[in-house]
Amino acid sequence: MANKDNGGHMSEEREQIPQRATFSEALKKTWQETKETFGGVIRAPRALWGLNFADVIVQGLAYFGLLTILGKFLSENVALSDLHAGWIYSFLTGGFTFAMLFLGGVCDRIGVRKALAISILLIAAGFLVLSLSSTLNMDTGLMSPTFYTVLIAIFIMVIGNGMLQPTMYAGVKQFTNEKTSAVGYAMIYGLMNLGAFLAGLISPLVRRSSETTFPPNGIPGVLWVYTALTIVTLVVVMFILTKRTVEKSTLTQISETKEERDAKAAIPKMLTVIMALAAIASFAIYMATKNPLWYVPTGAFALMAIWDFLRKRPDHPFRDSKFTFFIFILIPVQTLFAHQWLTIPYYIDRAFAGTTIGNNFEFFSNINPILIFFLCPMVAVMTSRANVYRMMIVGTLVMALPTFFLAIGPNPAMLLAYIVLMTVGEAMWQPRFLQFAAQIAPKGKTGVYMGVAQFPWFLTKVITGLYSGWFLAKYCPKPELGLALNTETMWFIYGLIALISPLALMLAKKWIGQEMHERATATCTCSEERC
Repeated sequence: MANKDNGGHMSEEREQIPQRATFSEALKKTWQETKETFGGVIRAPRALWGLNFADVIVQGLAYFGLLTILGKFLSENVALSDLHAGWIYSFLTGGFTFAMLFLGGVCDRIGVRKALAISILLIAAGFLVLSLSSTLNMDTGLMSPTFYTVLIAIFIMVIGNGMLQPTMYAGVKQFTNEKTSAVGYAMIYGLMNLGAFLAGLISPLVRRSSETTFPPNGIPGVLWVYTALTIVTLVVVMFILTKRTVEKSTLTQISETKEERDAKAAIPKMLTVIMALAAIASFAIYMATKNPLWYVPTGAFALMAIWDFLRKRPDHPFRDSKFTFFIFILIPVQTLFAHQWLTIPYYIDRAFAGTTIGNNFEFFSNINPILIFFLCPMVAVMTSRANVYRMMIVGTLVMALPTFFLAIGPNPAMLLAYIVLMTVGEAMWQPRFLQFAAQIAPKGKTGVYMGVAQFPWFLTKVITGLYSGWFLAKYCPKPELGLALNTETMWFIYGLIALISPLALMLAKKWIGQEMHERATATCTCSEERC
């Protein structure tokens, strides 16, 4: 789960394996890479210690910990419906990705140290406001003071997180060189997953011990802990990342390349922005009035924005129909990523209410990150010579099919089987996705292709949040409502949605598979054709 907004970073050593590894060799390789990651943490320059500390606490523990409990908080503490809670999720997670498009260059202008301080300060302020929202005993419900306070808190966090992640990666680039950068990026990726797993351990303990102080569920107590941890992180990071430390630890000077200038030049111009804002406004009016006629201006303005954006960019990736199909057809299976926080915590809390699993829903919702931490290098080693397009088909299929285990009904064994197998599928295709996008990009356009490849993930988070709350209210309602659960239907539908991706990739194999494979291998710099 934690790796969705960060991609998969594969070491040079892993890419030079001459033949398909056996399971025992993969285990050995995984253990070696795990030791390398933690060894890299220990031997890292002082400046990287600051980045890693912020990574574990802010990006891992606090952010993904918040995603796990936010739904329950909005439902029980803010008194929102499941539908409206899903919209809030979309605002947070989609806004996070969208904000990166505009704030990613802040660290280039003011430096990593200042950008890191500002971003963590904003996130801490957001957590503080969010904690106060349910501590001040204000009125709750839609359009209530508590509701608006929560929106303000999340908006502040969106800005902070949108600045933080690009700053983290810019910091790794600045504080490493060609020989150490792979380990540096792997540390950021691995430690964030570790932090997400730690949230699953800490949250239920704090929540249960805080129920008396912060009724009805103790979640405000968890939020206060996250607030305190984020503030402590800010102090620690500023203590570690002094100006002198930054100067001494800088191994790579960060400066704009031609590709980066080209990417900045591709920012939408005024007419595109106006059309996009008009589309958003039209959709907002539709949501408020429920008048279907507003679909017409929404669609018209959206199409005009897209047309204006692409007509001035003949070499834009979106004008590559096969590449565009490839990245957008992955949206159905990517919805399962979004359900990791939009649905799974609710499902475990409600369908397993009163059981050990239900009482520790945060832990069971965050098994995925620790599995990814170990499975990604293992699967990468075992499939290093596999055709990437074929791996995309198999991986998305392996990820989608276990969803039907949950369609059998609430069962601990089926839940664990789903989590494990879904994670195996994720480890098979998710790292290969960005690798593939980078390999098929024309010379000088890798950065643009990588950025565009993330756009469907932004759409996935927004779209899934719009309907997930309705499904929860209908098929997995709150236990206190006394309504019957029908989670089998919900997961069956979600399974069918996820299956669209592997099936479409299979059907399109003759159309795009061979050509895209040839484009990937043509740009592959490896000694053997194994891409």
